[in-house]
Amino acid sequence: MKRGILLLMIVFLLVSCASKKEIVQIPILFNEERVELTKEYLSQRYNLEQDSPEITPSMIVLHWTAIPSLKKSFEAFNRPTLPNWRPDIESVSGLNVSAHFLVDQDGTIYQLMPETVMARHTIGLNHCAIGIENVGGTKELPLTKKQLKANIYLVKQLASKYPIEYVIGHQEYTQFEGHSLWLEVDDGYRTEKTDPGMEFMNNVRKATKRLNFKPVPTK
Repeated sequence: MKRGILLLMIVFLLVSCASKKEIVQIPILFNEERVELTKEYLSQRYNLEQDSPEITPSMIVLHWTAIPSLKKSFEAFNRPTLPNWRPDIESVSGLNVSAHFLVDQDGTIYQLMPETVMARHTIGLNHCAIGIENVGGTKELPLTKKQLKANIYLVKQLASKYPIEYVIGHQEYTQFEGHSLWLEVDDGYRTEKTDPGMEFMNNVRKATKRLNFKPVPTK
């Protein structure tokens, strides 16, 4: 009897370990300058006056980096301030873009920052959204099946930790204009996005259907 219970416990532990995917920690630089720029962003873009840059996640936004390697993608997010190659959004804020997670082409998940700290990745929704970036996304380096599986896994994990209502692609963010979650103060501040593509999003939604996320608003 005891041996049977022990065997069941071993099987349970093996199944549990197999179902858990390792998330590698490679934190971006989040120094005092970045903290202050993030609080300033929350104040100026969303009219949210906070003592810390914390958020309560209710949404996950999926992206692609359009950058050909993990190293270069990480470097793009690492510094606190925008590099010179982003003059299109620098006038809005000097805070660099970032995301909470970065998924490499082989499906490895890297965590860049805590899920409950604001990252600049989606106009109007940064105050409530966890960002997942995927390395690649270009014609020469399309997103992979391993990245898709990793995104599905990560969405499920995050939904078990936070009250996630929406999972959207970056290309869908403007559908939230007028929604209660939309806080961007400037009606003219928008950028056109196509990532991560509707095929990718449809596959993620199909695999997470049982979680009953809310549909993206229609205008």
